[in-house]
Amino acid sequence: MSEVPAYLREGYITPDELFRKIPKPSEERLRARPVAVPECPQEIPCAPCREICPTNAISMPTPNDLPVVDYEKCIGCSLCVQICPGLAFFMVHYVGDKARITMPHELLPLPERGEEVVLLNRIGEPVGKGKVLTVVPREKTKGDTPIIIVEVPIELAWDVRAIKVVRE
Repeated sequence: MSEVPAYLREGYITPDELFRKIPKPSEERLRARPVAVPECPQEIPCAPCREICPTNAISMPTPNDLPVVDYEKCIGCSLCVQICPGLAFFMVHYVGDKARITMPHELLPLPERGEEVVLLNRIGEPVGKGKVLTVVPREKTKGDTPIIIVEVPIELAWDVRAIKVVRE
C-alpha cells in the first residue's frame, strides 16, 4: 500500500508539492502578463476550466486528469479562476517587486478596491499585508464566487491564497 501524500493528510498543498505535480511558470513568463496556475492535485472528474479556456491553454486528456496549463497560450483572462468549483485556480503576475494574485474570495466582508488586507497562506495563517487592486463581486443569486486581485510582496507570491478583511 502506498503512503498517502502529505497534501491529502494535511488538507492543503505546499508550493513544493505543487511544483512536483505541475511545472512552475518561468520568471520571464510571470513578468509578461498574468498566468493561470492550477492548484488541484487530485484526479477527480472535473473539467470546466478546460471547457471555458478561450485559447485551449488548459489540457486534460480526460476529465479525471489534472489540468495542465500551457503558460505560453494563457492570455491571463481569469475565466478559469472564475469557473473553478474547487476554488483551485489562481493567476500570478510579477510587477516590479510585487506580485498580483487573482483569487476567488468567499469570505465576508467583501474587500474594497484600495483596501489594505491581511494576507493568508494556504492554512489560513497571516503572512503579511497586501492591497486590493480589483474586486469583481459576481452575482450572489447564482452562487458566483467574487474574484479579487491583491498586490503582495513578490516573495509571498506562492504562499498567499486568501485574504482577511480587518475593519475597525
